[in-house]
Amino acid sequence: MAEFTQTATVTQQQTVVQPYIRYDPEYIRTIPGIVKIVCVVLNLIGFICIEFSYFSYRPQGSFFNTVAMLGFWFSGIMLVFYLFHVCEKFHKIPWLKIELYFCVAWALLYMLASSIAAATSIEAFQAAAFFGYCAMIGYGFDAFLKFKSVRSGEIAQGSRTVHVQQQQQTVSTLTA
Repeated sequence: MAEFTQTATVTQQQTVVQPYIRYDPEYIRTIPGIVKIVCVVLNLIGFICIEFSYFSYRPQGSFFNTVAMLGFWFSGIMLVFYLFHVCEKFHKIPWLKIELYFCVAWALLYMLASSIAAATSIEAFQAAAFFGYCAMIGYGFDAFLKFKSVRSGEIAQGSRTVHVQQQQQTVSTLTA
C-alpha cells in the first residue's frame, strides 16, 4: 500500500476601493501625507534660495533648480492625487512602485545637487544645499515607507486583504 500526500495552497485576494473622485483632507494627517508636504515645501524653499541669488545662472544653480522643480511638481501632483483619491480610482496602476523609484532617484539626485551647491562659496547656494539635504532625507524616508508598503503587498489607497488557505489530502492506493 502506498500513500501519496497532495497539498494545495489557495490564495484569495480581495481589493476594496471606492472608484470615485472625492476630496479627503484626512490624507494630510497621515505620515506619508506629512512627508509629501514637507518634500514639496523643501523643494520650493531650495528653489527660491537659488533663484533669488545673483548667481542663479551658474550650472550648479541650474542643476539644483532642475532637481528641485521636478521634485516639487511630481510630489505636488501626487499629493493632489492622494487628496482627491485619484490613486484609488486607478488602483491598477502601481502607484507605490512608481513613487518608490522616484523617491530613491530623488534622494540620490538631491545628495548630488546639494553637495555641488554646498561646494560653492555663495551663501544662497549653501542655504539651498541645507534644504536640499533635508529634502534628501525626506525622500529617503518616503522611499523607505513605500518599500515597506510594496513589500507587504499594499495598494496606494483603498484596502487589499489576502487570505491564504492550505489544504492537504492523503491518498492511499493498493499495490500488488
